[in-house]
Amino acid sequence: MGLWDRVVAAYERAGVPEICLKLQDEHGQNTSLLLWAAIARPQDEAVLAQAVAAARSWDETALTPLRAVRRALKAPSPPVADAAREGLREDVKAAELRAERVLVETLESLRAAASGPVAQDGAALAAVTAAARAWGRPAPDAALAALVAGLA
Repeated sequence: MGLWDRVVAAYERAGVPEICLKLQDEHGQNTSLLLWAAIARPQDEAVLAQAVAAARSWDETALTPLRAVRRALKAPSPPVADAAREGLREDVKAAELRAERVLVETLESLRAAASGPVAQDGAALAAVTAAARAWGRPAPDAALAALVAGLA
């Protein structure tokens, strides 16, 4: 199973979407980066730095603009017909999901290129905490712990 499939499976667990949205919307985190860290558990600081740089660049280039358009299309926009607006919103939502996949696959390639081993069980929280800190915005330890618990 590839990393994208593992991220999707993790996101489908009860409570994980809500935790991810809270970390994203309230704490400015990149949830793809956090899910990657929880699964890949990188131990090499250089790999983590590369992952953060890639996530930040892709976030600015694709994810944030697509998310903003999708959210803007949620409200009616007369004289545009609701059905047409909703159809476009679904297209943008699909593009946003594809952009998330591109990021996760990029992060997977960074981890695959690293020479160090994947950390053993029990290291997911440390990896997620390191990724959140490297992202540069504070996220409550309790929210990060809830994400990891939701993935267990």
